[in-house]
Amino acid sequence: MFLKRNRRKVDGETYEYWSLMRTVRTAKGPRHRLVANLGKAPGLDSRTRRGWEEVVDMLDGRAGHRRYRQMKLGESVEKNSTKLPLPQWTQVDVNGLRIECVRDFGEVYLALALWRRLGLHDLLAELFEPGKEQVQWEGVACILTVARFCGNRSELEVAERWYQDSALEDLLGVSWQQVNDSRLYRGLDVLYAHKDVLCKHLIERYRDWFGVDFEFLFYDVTSTYFEGQALANRKAKRGYSRDKRPDCKQVNIGLVVTPEGLPIGYEVFDGNRADITTVEEMVEMMEKKYGQARRTWVMDRGMVSEENLEFLRGRGGTYIVGTPKARLKTYQKQFLDSSNWHEVHDGLEVKRVECPNDEFDEQFIMCRSRDRREKEAAMLEQKRARLLARLSEIDQSLNKRPARIEVAERRVGRWLGRYSAAERFYSVEVIQEAESKKAIGLKVESKEVQSTWAELTHGAYLLRTNCSDPDPVLVWKRYVQLTQAEEAFRISKSDLHLRPVFHQKTERVQAHILVCFLTLSMWRALEMWMKGKGLGDCCRQLIKEVATIKSMDVVLPVKNGTELRLRVVARPDKAVQELLNHLGLELPSAPKMIQNVVSKNKS
Repeated sequence: MFLKRNRRKVDGETYEYWSLMRTVRTAKGPRHRLVANLGKAPGLDSRTRRGWEEVVDMLDGRAGHRRYRQMKLGESVEKNSTKLPLPQWTQVDVNGLRIECVRDFGEVYLALALWRRLGLHDLLAELFEPGKEQVQWEGVACILTVARFCGNRSELEVAERWYQDSALEDLLGVSWQQVNDSRLYRGLDVLYAHKDVLCKHLIERYRDWFGVDFEFLFYDVTSTYFEGQALANRKAKRGYSRDKRPDCKQVNIGLVVTPEGLPIGYEVFDGNRADITTVEEMVEMMEKKYGQARRTWVMDRGMVSEENLEFLRGRGGTYIVGTPKARLKTYQKQFLDSSNWHEVHDGLEVKRVECPNDEFDEQFIMCRSRDRREKEAAMLEQKRARLLARLSEIDQSLNKRPARIEVAERRVGRWLGRYSAAERFYSVEVIQEAESKKAIGLKVESKEVQSTWAELTHGAYLLRTNCSDPDPVLVWKRYVQLTQAEEAFRISKSDLHLRPVFHQKTERVQAHILVCFLTLSMWRALEMWMKGKGLGDCCRQLIKEVATIKSMDVVLPVKNGTELRLRVVARPDKAVQELLNHLGLELPSAPKMIQNVVSKNKS
């Protein structure tokens, strides 16, 4: 579900409101359906006026308990006062008023709130012993993670441009002159040493904040590639690239998530490592860290082998896995039988079939999806159309410029081989000129062919499990939650810019992926936070709206010939403020007085 912003104009006045939408599949394609319209959050107009001094309380979600009182311009702030701030007055030359130092505030403020509410600041402050460093390593780790959350691709970009253009200097108290690429690189080296502690902490925080359990674990593998030769990285190798970059070296990343999509562990493997060989290592790693509890592992068919399943059974674990499509033919009779199918929802049916060998107390679940069947049939039709187009091009080319028979046959054979699924629908004959013996065209005829088993099973697949629950509907629902791991990979690569990797050393690459893992945890935590507040479970629109909030310096020429500089946060429009109030997030509403007053020559 996602948020949609709406605008209506009534009697010349524009009204804005939010709708909670969900995407559903229909015969005409995906469509958006309204779930609910969001009303104003309680207390929208009753917020206490709070200043920059209370930023930490606001980020942590604590109610304001301090009041600040300023007697006049330039006087120091008096804390612990029970009185509200008094109005301050001075004469200002409005012609000289200007805005300076406009910085990105909303997105970094939201990321920092997630960082603190996950308790990462407290954990790292305990892990890093203070030394002679000018900037604490906890602050460096925070900068790296917040920058990645905001979509920055490299540490060099953060140091040279992004940090100075953001409001983190005010929120963290770290000057932009103290942030450089060397310090950020060293921060990566220091952070990676605490990978295991960070993963354990996140699991505990998920349990406390969202109340999730870890009975079901979803495991999948992806890859990310390098820019450069990566000669200093012993894990960077060429292998099957999911990013369509076989020319680049890569590493494989195995990720474990909960049914809610919250990441709880990962491991980095060699770039040429087969997915099927990573299962035992990942299971052992999770058991070593979190105990050998009886968990259910959910994996796709790329992870399945008899050795892996035997390994899980030997450790008392259960599993729900996909199987190769060819295995469905073993149950051809049951598949064609129209009885005992259970409807999960419109267009999707499942059926439990008897296992030919019940030695392992397994069950197989056949699934067939109408939408998936239509998609696969459309893909086959697309291949047929493309093959016809290529054959037509060859025919037109031979009509204009005859070629040798063997050359024409090779051209035809190349495209028939590329579209092998569509080849059997057509009969292709090369037309030969009687005198020159050259090919002058093609004769293409459609053939009537019977539907193959592959076509009969369009949209069908087979699941395998040793779970004690006999309900095939519940087994299917657990399996499809594997898409949470796939979605986590899409977020990491598209929104958080995991790829490409610019680091060359093995440890730096490991630390880079750890930062991406922490950022993914923040992203998923935000989605769970939104879900708990009735804002859906897709945070892209929220981040986009919050990113419009800026901080800036308002420079006021005052009567005595000096300038008064006030740092303020721009007030968001009503729609964005409504989202913030639903989340319980407050922004600094009182200006911060900057003391670098510049004297001006009187005329």
